[in-house]
Amino acid sequence: MDWLKIGSAALLIGMLVMIWPRMRHAMKHTPKGTSEDWKSFLIPLIAVVGFVAFLIMMVRG
Repeated sequence: MDWLKIGSAALLIGMLVMIWPRMRHAMKHTPKGTSEDWKSFLIPLIAVVGFVAFLIMMVRG
């Protein structure tokens, strides 16, 4: 391994060590999603998946 790979790995590990406590705090204190929140997420997601499927069918056709 060269020094660039070793340095990159060290910085990545250091970043994970610094982020870990903040991530745990954020996971504990986030509000839980309601069914209305999930609906507002799933409807656009289904629309995008349907549109991509439509585009794929148009290209194959």
